Amino acid sequence: MKFIDEVVIDVTAGNGGSGCMSFRRLKNIPKGGPDGGDGGKGGSIFLRATNNLNTLSKFRYQRSFEAENGKRGGSQNKTGADGKDLYIEVPCGTIIMDLDSDTQIADLTTEGAEQCICLGGEGGSGNLKFKSSTNRSPTKTTKGKDGLTKGLRLELRLLADIGLLGKPNAGKSSLVEAVSSAKPKIADYEFTTLYPSLGVVDYSPLSSFVISDIPGLISGASKGVGLGIQFLKHLSRTRIVLMVIDIFDKEYEAVIKEVEELLKEVREYNADLESNIVWLVLNKVDLIDKEEVDRLVKELELNYKDKLRVSSISAAQRKGTKELMRDIGRYLESC
Repeated sequence: MKFIDEVVIDVTAGNGGSGCMSFRRLKNIPKGGPDGGDGGKGGSIFLRATNNLNTLSKFRYQRSFEAENGKRGGSQNKTGADGKDLYIEVPCGTIIMDLDSDTQIADLTTEGAEQCICLGGEGGSGNLKFKSSTNRSPTKTTKGKDGLTKGLRLELRLLADIGLLGKPNAGKSSLVEAVSSAKPKIADYEFTTLYPSLGVVDYSPLSSFVISDIPGLISGASKGVGLGIQFLKHLSRTRIVLMVIDIFDKEYEAVIKEVEELLKEVREYNADLESNIVWLVLNKVDLIDKEEVDRLVKELELNYKDKLRVSSISAAQRKGTKELMRDIGRYLESC
C-alpha cells in the first residue's frame, strides 16, 4: 500500500428536513386545525482516530463525503427522522486543518479520539408551530437549514518513540530491519527509502518501543531539496531522534561536518526539534578497524559532551544493535 501522509477532502453535513404543512382530516372533527410536524436534523460529520490505519491512502479515491439529510416532517405532528451522522476514520496522529483559514481544527493522537467537523442543519418548522390565538389555520412552514460544508487538509504525522535521521545510504533502513520485524526496502543506491516505515523493537521480554525511519536528508532539505523535507514533520511526533552516520572511509572532520549539516537542516525546519536529537549512531563499523572506531567515538563524545550520546554499530552485520536498543529503552524509561 502506498504511503500517503497528506490529502485534501471536502465534507458536507446533511441538510435539515423541511417542515410539513398539514391539517387534521377527521370526519368527527371538522375543524381539526394544523398538525404539520417539524423536519429532522441533518447528519453531522465526525473524524475519528483509529490504530487500524497507518496511512491516508483510503482518501486517494474518495475525496468528498456527505452526511445524510434530515427527513421531511409529517402530518399528525410527526417529526421527520434525523439524518445519520457520518464518522470518517483516520490514522492516529492526523492533524485536521481548515483549508479556507489554514488553521488547525484538531489533532487526533489517541485511539477513539473524535472531532465534530461539520454540524448538520436544523430541521424546518411545520405549520403547527405557527398556530396562535390570532392565526388558527397557519399555512406557513420553513425549510430545513443547510448543513455546513468545509474543505479540509489532513496531515498524518507518524507516532513513534524513536525517529531515525540521516543522509541517504546511512543505514537507517538496515537498522530498522535489524532490530524489528519490519521489512523496509534496502538497496545500494541513494533514496532507497521513499516513504517512512515503522517497526516495533522488543528491547526486553516485557518492554518495547516503536522506531520510525524517514527518507534520507541532503543539504538544503529544509528548503525543499531532495525527499526528506516532506517527511521531517514525522520526527516532531517522536520522543527522541537518533542521528545515523555512515563512517566508512570518513575522517573525524568529515563526520563532524555531516553531523552539523543534519543539525542545521533540522534547526532551519523547526528549531524546537533539535532538542529531541539526543543520540549519535555511527554505522558500518564492520568496515573499519576497531581501534579507529574507538578513537572516533571518544573524540565525538568529547566534542558533543552533554549533548549527544555516541554509539557504534554495524546494522548490516547486526553488531551492537541489540545493545543499542537496550540502552535506548532504558533511556526512554528514565525520561
